[in-house]
Amino acid sequence: MNKGLSSLFFILYTLLFSVSATSCVDEEQYPDSPQGNLEALWKIIDEHYCFLDYKQHEYGLDWNAVYNKYKVRVNEQMTDLQLFEVLGDMLSELRDGHVNLSTSHDFARYWAWYEAYPTNYSDSLYRSYMGTDYKIASGLYYKILDDNIGYVRYKSFSSSIGNGNIDEVLLHMALCRGLIIDIRENGGGDLTNVEKLASRFTNEKVLVGYIQHKTGTGHNDFSDMEPRYLEPSANVRWHKPVVVLTNRHVFSAANEFAMYMKTLPMVKIVGDHTGGGAGMPFTSSLPNGWAVRFSAVPMYDANKQSTEFGIAPDYFVQQKDEDFLRGKDTLIEFARQLLSK
Repeated sequence: MNKGLSSLFFILYTLLFSVSATSCVDEEQYPDSPQGNLEALWKIIDEHYCFLDYKQHEYGLDWNAVYNKYKVRVNEQMTDLQLFEVLGDMLSELRDGHVNLSTSHDFARYWAWYEAYPTNYSDSLYRSYMGTDYKIASGLYYKILDDNIGYVRYKSFSSSIGNGNIDEVLLHMALCRGLIIDIRENGGGDLTNVEKLASRFTNEKVLVGYIQHKTGTGHNDFSDMEPRYLEPSANVRWHKPVVVLTNRHVFSAANEFAMYMKTLPMVKIVGDHTGGGAGMPFTSSLPNGWAVRFSAVPMYDANKQSTEFGIAPDYFVQQKDEDFLRGKDTLIEFARQLLSK
């Protein structure tokens, strides 16, 4: 792929990477019938989805076998509701939170990447720690805890943050011994916010990962891996230890933030394995007008490993029932002890 086209894809990736991001691909025409819609959906995934071979290796996904499994469930007398159920089930074989089928009546999704796991987060505990005297800087909620540890909660990377917001937060916490950044339950958003925040924690250009682009319809038709770097911010930067709190609901752009931060020497990831979501989502449509979204551009960490199925923490910590009964968030308390050392 030439450099100009590669740059265009990177710009699209930067602007659109979120749970709701979309782009479009053109497809050949299929009849608007149950069989035609199944054929169209299967081929869209077969030619454009970016993790077919990876997931065959990881858990034995066979996309041809998936076609044979679901084509027998389709007949010309079925209703739209029945067809939607079949097609949604077929897409769930991909085990990808970025893969959806949208209609006016429903939204097919795969959320087992977090629904099948403990939340390791309690909104009631969060409110107990924050009280009513916390500060808000756009999407950042922050407070200095009583042991002089700074705490920042970022609920969604869809919530915009400006450089001035981050400056105010870091200056307010300048005398703190360390900083906790809590991104639990953060399902993603805008990658520009990821880079804007992560750039405050490095003093040098850092390799944080790689990206590829689809160059053809074959399962292995990709460009060479292109490096992705994090540049240090020209604004206020943080030079003390940082702990990032994660749980299984950390996905998409939030997963990228955890990946970026894990490359930095003063940062530790504490909590649960993240949910993943390492493919930029594009969209297409079926003959009946239903919209299908799918991962089309794969991303990798600095070791060229896929983070589609998430990122392991440096310290695996789960919420304890006995701590909850005492009004304590196990992950926050672990982070405070780690930073106090």
